[in-house]
Amino acid sequence: MKRICITTSDVALITGKTSRQARNIINDIKDYLGKSKHQVVTVKEFCQYMGIPEEDIATYIK
Repeated sequence: MKRICITTSDVALITGKTSRQARNIINDIKDYLGKSKHQVVTVKEFCQYMGIPEEDIATYIK
């Protein structure tokens, strides 16, 4: 089954950033989209924000 939500560890793995930097990226995406702290960021939203095709990160998200 494919996941919908992306985690900080996923972002760190995909981008090569530290966990703290990955958390900042997720917070930046939430700010950009106007989401609250309790709301999650989807893989699709992450890909659109970062400009990465979803197919390219499919191997990282399982």
